[in-house]
Amino acid sequence: MALPEPLPPAYDAVVLAGGRSSRLGGVPKAELVLGENSLLEITLDAAAGAREIAVAGPDRLESMLLRHGDNCVRVREDPPFAGPAAAVGAALTVLDQRSAARGRPAPEWILVLACDMPGVARAVPALVAEAARDPRTSLMAVDARGKAQPLAALYRSAELRRCVAARPEGLENLSMFSLLARVQWREVAVPAGSTADVDTWDDAGRWGISPGNRTA
Repeated sequence: MALPEPLPPAYDAVVLAGGRSSRLGGVPKAELVLGENSLLEITLDAAAGAREIAVAGPDRLESMLLRHGDNCVRVREDPPFAGPAAAVGAALTVLDQRSAARGRPAPEWILVLACDMPGVARAVPALVAEAARDPRTSLMAVDARGKAQPLAALYRSAELRRCVAARPEGLENLSMFSLLARVQWREVAVPAGSTADVDTWDDAGRWGISPGNRTA
C-alpha cells in the first residue's frame, strides 16, 4: 500500500515588484502584460497558495491587488529602490504584523518570488512539494543550466528573519545572496523556463509580452 503524499506546508509569500526596470527604459516589469494579465497578476496567481502575500512595490500597484482579497497587502522598502533584500525585510515585518493581528503564529515558510518570471507558476509546486517531503532546510529553484534563483525560493522563515536581524546597519543595496550568506539551502530542480526572467525588451519579445496600458 502506497504511503499518502505529505501535506503541503503553510507559507506566506513575498512578491518583489519595485525595481527600476532600467534595461526596459523604466517601464515597470510588474505592469508588463502577457495575454490578459500583468506580470504581477501572474505572479500573484503563482503565490495563491500562500496564507498572506506582501507585494513590495510602489503605490500605483494597489489596483492590481484588489482581486486577490484581503490576504494581499502592498509594502515598500525604505528608501524606495533599495534592492531585493531591503524589500524582503520590509515585507517580513508586515507579514509578522498581520499574523499577530489575526492571532496566529507566522508560518514556518516564506515563498519569495520576483514578478518578472512569467513561467514561475510551474516552479512553485516543485518547491512546495520538496518542503513537504523534507522540511529541514530552505529551498532554491535551480534551472537546467544549474543557475540558482534566490527570487524563486521557499525559505525557512526563522532563518530569513535571523538574516534580516543580523544586519542592524540596514539592508539597503544588499544582494539576496549576501543576505543569505549564512542560510543553509538546497537546490530544487524546476521545469525548464519556469525561472526565466524578463530583463530586456528582447526577453519580453520571446514571451510575447507587451508594455500594456500604462498610467502616469
